[in-house]
Amino acid sequence: MTATVIKPDRSRRRAVIVLIAAALVVAGTARLGVWQLDRAAQKVALQQSLDTRSQLPAVEAAMLADTAGAVAEQHHRRTVVRGHWVSAATVFLDNRQMDARQGFFVVTPLRLSEAPGVVLVQRGWVPRDLLDRTKVPSLPDEPGEVTVIGHIAPPPGRLYDFAGAASGVIRQNLNIEAFAQEFSLPLKPLSIVQDADGAPQDGLLRQWPRPDVGVQRHYGYAFQWFALCALMTGLYVWFQLVRPRLRSQR
Repeated sequence: MTATVIKPDRSRRRAVIVLIAAALVVAGTARLGVWQLDRAAQKVALQQSLDTRSQLPAVEAAMLADTAGAVAEQHHRRTVVRGHWVSAATVFLDNRQMDARQGFFVVTPLRLSEAPGVVLVQRGWVPRDLLDRTKVPSLPDEPGEVTVIGHIAPPPGRLYDFAGAASGVIRQNLNIEAFAQEFSLPLKPLSIVQDADGAPQDGLLRQWPRPDVGVQRHYGYAFQWFALCALMTGLYVWFQLVRPRLRSQR
């Protein structure tokens, strides 16, 4: 008699626990999906802002930012500067890809002619020597004043560096503060990516990728969370509603 009374209570409690757990999982995954859509909307707005900046008038050398806070507002804006290469400070950043090939990003400081200071210029990409990893290509000498047409960007992106501190002609990463101290240069906290249009015929490849703020990644995450939400909902409906009803009909 006692067993027949307790069994329905246990079954009911279990059903309530399963319902609460399923509701929490469904609500949580749905909320995460909505959050990823919000993040995607923010990235879309950021991409539109970057596209708008690229259409603004070019930043003159005298207007290049001197602080990290101010330079963020100039990222991806066009600029045309004149100056002299500091060729002795040219470095080759290793393990950089362009057109799915491994090679170097060539970075050379440019001493500005129209304003005080020096800026790093990401001049282009060159393939590595497959037979000698320590060999770097020779760049054509450009004595005198040069004109660089490009767009303002953050310093070259960092890659994981097993060796620690960067030094030498070939290096994995470049830190502006340390680089400025190494060569005693008054570097600005930015870099200029030299565009292909108007660039000299120096053998450097300049097929720079369009800035990607990661919108599609957030859409992918949102799809995964909503798919998990739908899966949990379907499993609950099947095992807790449909399947028991089918059993009772049998």
